[in-house]
Amino acid sequence: MAGRMMMESGPLTGPVSTDGTAGATHPRSAELSGVPAKPNPAANPSNGEIDGTFWRRFTFRRPLAALVLQRLGLSVGLLFAVSLMIFGGIEALPGDFATTYLGQSATPQAVENIRKDLGLDRPWTERYVSWLGGALQGDFGTSWASKNSVGEQISKRLGNSLFLAFFAALVSVPLAVGLGMLAVQFRNRLPDKIINVVSLAAISLPEFFVGYLLIMFFAVKYGVATFPATVYDSMTFTERLSAIALPVATLVLVVLAHMMRMTRAAILNVMSSAYVETAELKGLGMFRIIARHAAPNAVAPVINVIALNLAYLVVGVVVVEVVFVYPGMGQYMVDAVTVRDMPVVQACGLIFAAFYIFLNMAADILAIIANPRLRHPR
Repeated sequence: MAGRMMMESGPLTGPVSTDGTAGATHPRSAELSGVPAKPNPAANPSNGEIDGTFWRRFTFRRPLAALVLQRLGLSVGLLFAVSLMIFGGIEALPGDFATTYLGQSATPQAVENIRKDLGLDRPWTERYVSWLGGALQGDFGTSWASKNSVGEQISKRLGNSLFLAFFAALVSVPLAVGLGMLAVQFRNRLPDKIINVVSLAAISLPEFFVGYLLIMFFAVKYGVATFPATVYDSMTFTERLSAIALPVATLVLVVLAHMMRMTRAAILNVMSSAYVETAELKGLGMFRIIARHAAPNAVAPVINVIALNLAYLVVGVVVVEVVFVYPGMGQYMVDAVTVRDMPVVQACGLIFAAFYIFLNMAADILAIIANPRLRHPR
């Protein structure tokens, strides 16, 4: 009986099916017969060949590049969705530029003529496609109020806003990281408590209140700072720095506390690791442990919070520019909202959204590069 079973299902071919055909060859049978088993690329991707789509093969061979392309694609899609929300939200606002421009005594025919000249009589979908196509080419149309090119005006204003944000970041980022490391070194002692109290107070105060306090003390009472913060093309670099001193100080105080507290929390989270305890047992100094061992491993969350605050320095300067009468993008947008100049509002909103989205994308990519576990997800 046992011999009959061996004949029906021998060690090389596997069991015989009911229709008389041989079953699938078992890998163990191939090994016993001396014939090497045929490799399965899908089951063993270590040989460099992967079954499936091009994207699956590319993701396996270039995981970092695939993650970067994914983040880039998501950012572009999100920006497209935001552009639709901006245009649709402005369309849903009550009121009309023609009525605001001509006043309440305008005749219906005059209002209709202006709407026709501006193209407001066309369907909103047609106007959106036309506006988005021009924006992708850098053409944001013509201002309804001033009849000037929106792109030319934005190029001047955007340079002023970036100049202000750059020097605010140049001061706030190193100061926040340094204060965060200092708070960790003296945690639960007097320096740490003072830094925490001051940072909480700074977070609690809105930026316009901080700006008015700085104006009152340094511009009005002591006269050591310039107000309003007006800049123009013929100014020297030193004069420009003097003019933006108070706006930069306001932005630094607003974003410094958040970055410092997040840096402190990220480093403290790493300080409980085994390698940090080993460094302490070796007798290394606390500052050296923080700077050389803890801080590099806490860089991913620190990069994210710095990117969020850098985005705020570009996007959130609206209130600060209005307080200090600074000729930047924020002031330009507020003036356009006052007169319902929709092309300007749409262009400023889209540019602010683009900066915010792509700065966060850059922070995400840097965090992936800094963390090997994110570069090789399972």
